[in-house]
Amino acid sequence: MAIKPILPPAMLGILGGGQLGRMFAMAAKTMGYGVTVLDPDPSSPAAEIADVHLCKPYTDPEALAALAQQCAAVTTEFENVNADSMRWLASQGVKVSPSGDSVAIAQDRMKEKNFIRDAGLATAPFLVIENSGDLEQDLSPYLPGILKTARNGYDGKGQVRIKSLEEARYALSELKHQPCVLEKMLPLKAEVSVIVARSAANEIACFPPAENIHTDGVLDISIVPARISAEITERARAMAIQLVEKLDYIGVIAVEFFVLEDDTLVINEMAPRPHNSGHYTLDATFSSQFEQQVRTMCGLYPGKPDLHTPVVMVNLLGDVWHDDGSDPHWEIMLTAPNTKLHLYGKKEARAGRKMGHYNVLASNVDSALEQALALKETL
Repeated sequence: MAIKPILPPAMLGILGGGQLGRMFAMAAKTMGYGVTVLDPDPSSPAAEIADVHLCKPYTDPEALAALAQQCAAVTTEFENVNADSMRWLASQGVKVSPSGDSVAIAQDRMKEKNFIRDAGLATAPFLVIENSGDLEQDLSPYLPGILKTARNGYDGKGQVRIKSLEEARYALSELKHQPCVLEKMLPLKAEVSVIVARSAANEIACFPPAENIHTDGVLDISIVPARISAEITERARAMAIQLVEKLDYIGVIAVEFFVLEDDTLVINEMAPRPHNSGHYTLDATFSSQFEQQVRTMCGLYPGKPDLHTPVVMVNLLGDVWHDDGSDPHWEIMLTAPNTKLHLYGKKEARAGRKMGHYNVLASNVDSALEQALALKETL
């Protein structure tokens, strides 16, 4: 049976009002939709763009009822949103994508790792640690490793590197004995991510893989096309699609991979939303990941994901703002004709806070990377 699409000027809702919500709202408004944002932050970046800002907690009954009444479809911009809120909205007849069940899996590392493994896909060797007693065994298959909290960890938070049982005990104490996953550290050649858009009719579009470079656990640079072989590229796409179909996922999702030194691919994690490593799509592909988010939640066919020029994306953290609070020197960047600056409208710059990004487009990735790094030095 054909799925009836949701067309403009319908109202679309989003749980979360950070930069991802802001870029979603921009895409939706460009396409002619209205946007309602539910976010407890009165200065939410997305609220500046949205038609309606429900400044309430994500579990607030009145706010959720307003979303259900006003919106034809609802999505989310981050995985730590309350999955039960999403399930309740779906029970009210609102189209919700991704589903609360999909988000519940992605927001818990224990569920996520087990789901990936049960889907027949490779992960790093891992051990579920639900209490200190789970450490009292032979940990050698998982060492050296990283102890990660099962929930609420992102951008390197809630993670401790360990080499021994003693370090594992100390790390678990530092993490306040939260349920954790111990993952073995593997010899890496590269880290890549694939952004996938899937509609309710199983129409799938994959963006080109991004090669990602992290600093202190936070994404610093994404390079597209990734500097990996065509064979690894196709394998990453196939694994991402297999995971998305097994999850019966509707919406936009990022699947992050480790490329090992022997060219083995293992899945690190998934993010049930647009992703920082997909920001290059705002300027270098025919459709952006945010347009895909609008299209998939509205029952429209995903847009064309092809790359039209090589690109390097660089994150702008609050660290590049000056000590007196003044803005970085944008002059050179804004006069570079092949560079696109994106700022998120956040009022306060703090160390480690994502304030914006820029994309450098060039005829090849080497030129783009060289210019991107040079521009960073001018800020």
